[in-house]
Amino acid sequence: MFRGALSLLLFPITAELLGLSYEGSGSSYNEVQSEVSYSTPQLDYRTPRWCYTLSLLNGEAICFSPRGGNYRSTMGTRCELSCDHGYRLIGQRFVQCLPNRRWSGTGYCRQIRCHVLPAVTYGSYSCSMSVAVDSRCDYLCAPGYQLEGDRSRICLEEAHWSGTEPSCVDNEPPKIKCPQSRVKVAEPDSLAARVYWDPPIIKDSADPTLTDVTLKGPGPGSIFPEGEHVIRYLVYDQARNKAACKFIVRVEVRRCPALKPPLHGYITCSSGGNNYGAVCEYSCDGGYERRGVSSRVCQFNRNWAGVAPVCVMIQINTDVRSAAALLDQFYEKRRILIVSTPDISNQYYKLQNIMVQRAGCGLDLRQVTVIELLGLPPREVGRIKENRLSSEVIEELRQAMRISQAYFTMVLVDKQGMDRERYIDPVTSDELFSYIDTYMLSTEERERMENNRDHCD
Repeated sequence: MFRGALSLLLFPITAELLGLSYEGSGSSYNEVQSEVSYSTPQLDYRTPRWCYTLSLLNGEAICFSPRGGNYRSTMGTRCELSCDHGYRLIGQRFVQCLPNRRWSGTGYCRQIRCHVLPAVTYGSYSCSMSVAVDSRCDYLCAPGYQLEGDRSRICLEEAHWSGTEPSCVDNEPPKIKCPQSRVKVAEPDSLAARVYWDPPIIKDSADPTLTDVTLKGPGPGSIFPEGEHVIRYLVYDQARNKAACKFIVRVEVRRCPALKPPLHGYITCSSGGNNYGAVCEYSCDGGYERRGVSSRVCQFNRNWAGVAPVCVMIQINTDVRSAAALLDQFYEKRRILIVSTPDISNQYYKLQNIMVQRAGCGLDLRQVTVIELLGLPPREVGRIKENRLSSEVIEELRQAMRISQAYFTMVLVDKQGMDRERYIDPVTSDELFSYIDTYMLSTEERERMENNRDHCD
């Protein structure tokens, strides 16, 4: 009797210590633990509750008793432990009710958990059941980024996630819009223009503040010469996606028709010569004076202001009392060709007179005035075209230039009044012009001669 009472007393204590529950006990422990036996119970296969009834939290125990299904904890009962979906059995899978009223082993169900998924750069994910089995985690990328890889992953019973870790990448290039192409008229009296424009409009779905912008070409506010200029902008986002745009800056120079220099004169123009705002100054050759405006301006409507002036020969005053007064009117203005003959019937004079008359246009281009001294006193005549010289002026002129009355002579005098060449035989106009062009013209006069050479054709 004492041994039976001790067995009844040890039973609830060991059950509680083992963490297992039995029917009607109300305990939540589900583990079976080995316990040191304090006594050897009397073997009785007929006792229905020889071992306490197994109850496995988040699982079940399927038992088979030698005495049938109603005897689930009698001695010799064998139980198979299994866990619910999402749980893993820790301990022995099979246990048996032993003669010492203990189960042969322990077991419990532990929840299967996957590791916490790492954060996704430029993205996020949301899970249906955190890290439990069958939890589904769906990935979402930030605006402007595209998902590469699995869009969702599921926690498997093997305690790892399905698929592979996705990434959020920026594959979309930024958008850039350049300013409109523009046409700028060159500024007055200039062949260039200063051009301004607003910076390009740049947008990126992933990076709201793009700073890696490159300008290829002059920047806003630069001075552009005449012609077309291509301006390019290049931009990169953080993922090195590239976008580019371009526009054209065209500078136009409004031009008037090219001006021709006046006969016996020349023009000096500012800037490009005939562009909008250019000023052209008119000048006349030595021995000629300007009649008309001194300058003309190219206007915006491509027309020149005013009317072109002309250069007319300076009127030589022959009504003077001395040769010096006559020669002073030619100083640094005109050259002089003095033709002297004792008789107008002189054959040399006749031949030379014909050649001089034919060369009149060429002599004018070279700024040469012809003075004739014809005959002998008292019938001697001195003239410049139809204008007569007094006998006193004729005599002083012969003495100053050492011109004999006795034979045909021709003297070429430069603008400084110096005797440059003498002829006692007739010369052709080509010979005369060749000497003047080679030895008596300045560089500027030669250039103007080339420009007006066709005038005498």
